[in-house]
Amino acid sequence: MKSLNIKKELLIGFLVALIATTFGCFVFVEFFSSFNFYKSLELIQEVNLEARVLVLGAIANFFVFFIFLKKKQIYRARGVLLETFLVALIVFFLTLFSF
Repeated sequence: MKSLNIKKELLIGFLVALIATTFGCFVFVEFFSSFNFYKSLELIQEVNLEARVLVLGAIANFFVFFIFLKKKQIYRARGVLLETFLVALIVFFLTLFSF
């Protein structure tokens, strides 16, 4: 029973971090671009900046991570770390295979 609870807490942390990363990417594209949202996405894909935008969006995970630590929700903080490592792996492959 305890193992199931730990997995649930990890999953909650992972999903919250995924939402935070998505929100961070949205905020970056929406507020730091002079074009509308869809045109900005097209330009990001043209210039192969997906990895950089993803990294900037993942900055929001730091806030989520430290909030979970402050509340002593260690397993949720571990879920945030897992998602952050996944983002790092995605960024590594995007950087490695972008031409």
